[in-house]
Amino acid sequence: MNPNIISESLSTPVPRTRRQVLKGLGAGAAGLAAMRMLGGTARAATTAIDDVDVLQFALNLEYLEAEYYLYATTGQGLPPQDITGTGTQGTTTIKPNPIVPFQTSLYEQYAIELARDERDHVEYLRATLTSLGVTPVARPPLDLLNSFNTLAQAAGIGPSFDPFANEVNFLLGGFIFEDVGVTAYRGGARIIVNHDLLFAAAGVLGTEGYHAGNIRGTLLSLNDQTVIDTAAKISDLRDSLDGPGGDDAGLVHNGVANVTLTDPQGLVYARTPRQVLNILYGAPGVHSGLFFPSGLNGNIS
Repeated sequence: MNPNIISESLSTPVPRTRRQVLKGLGAGAAGLAAMRMLGGTARAATTAIDDVDVLQFALNLEYLEAEYYLYATTGQGLPPQDITGTGTQGTTTIKPNPIVPFQTSLYEQYAIELARDERDHVEYLRATLTSLGVTPVARPPLDLLNSFNTLAQAAGIGPSFDPFANEVNFLLGGFIFEDVGVTAYRGGARIIVNHDLLFAAAGVLGTEGYHAGNIRGTLLSLNDQTVIDTAAKISDLRDSLDGPGGDDAGLVHNGVANVTLTDPQGLVYARTPRQVLNILYGAPGVHSGLFFPSGLNGNIS
């Protein structure tokens, strides 16, 4: 593999269990302390959440994904009309000239499709909320620069990680987000009461499932051990952050390809909103950090 693709420090042994990954992060404390560099303080969450809160929560996640893919393919984020609303409207921290220098035409086409889908999700959720007489939450401040560097350090990938540097890094960046999105939508389905809103969320879940499977399959098709090891480290970190129980896996599981991330019943895993936030904030129990330096907008934060 071209050493410019991923830091040479990826050649270190890959932690395969939560116990090993936490040990690799300094018995958990050092690694999570690194993640807390961009994090806030923990506070008790006592507000009951309803269907609208779940959709607003999902909209925050779609803002993140849409910004990532749009910047990677166009160099610009969401248009002004798609980011206004309640809460704190913020900017996206990102490196200059983030357009990915794709060398494989198929990967570039796929990236453009991802960007279109995620922008469509933003517009769809905003329209759905508006139809309910609810003002959508604004796009909160996002970090697509320092967040990846901090995550790389905590996962044992290296001192930094630039997902916009090349097409392989771009796919690994998508790998970070897509699995979390799928598990978030399935977890949210348990909360939604209105069948029409559940139907809407199911449509987005299906699309995110396609995205996650395609990214995992594409990364596997590279047949590159460094990529497989990197994905394993990302998976281990996500699993260590979201709490007890194993609900994550890399591109290879028990020695065989693992394109679809499913439980023993063949179902996609489900994460509660709090578990999702633990990953996106970079530490358990905090209410800001990593990709969302000021937290999410809405009641689920």
